Amino acid sequence: MEKVQVDVEYCGLCNYESQCSELRDVVLKLVPDAEVQCRKGRQGSFEVQINEKSVHSKLSSMAFPNFSDVAKNAKKAAAGEDLGHVRHQPITDCVLQ
Repeated sequence: MEKVQVDVEYCGLCNYESQCSELRDVVLKLVPDAEVQCRKGRQGSFEVQINEKSVHSKLSSMAFPNFSDVAKNAKKAAAGEDLGHVRHQPITDCVLQ
């Protein structure tokens, strides 16, 4: 099994830290040895990379990734397989001020 690094840049201003924690839990449930790093970044961001390959960009899609799809891709990365498509999930708690 290959080492898996999942990096998530999230918007601290938008309070996306809880979504990042939830994503971490979903990934670690499927790939317990994965390293999942959540870090505050650009406004509006929720950017996900697996082993330095971008698998989702909220800045481009205006949606969160399907967490299960991200976890399945982390499992593929651990097996040395090519990463697949990550579906979007709608943003349901967005409040503009």
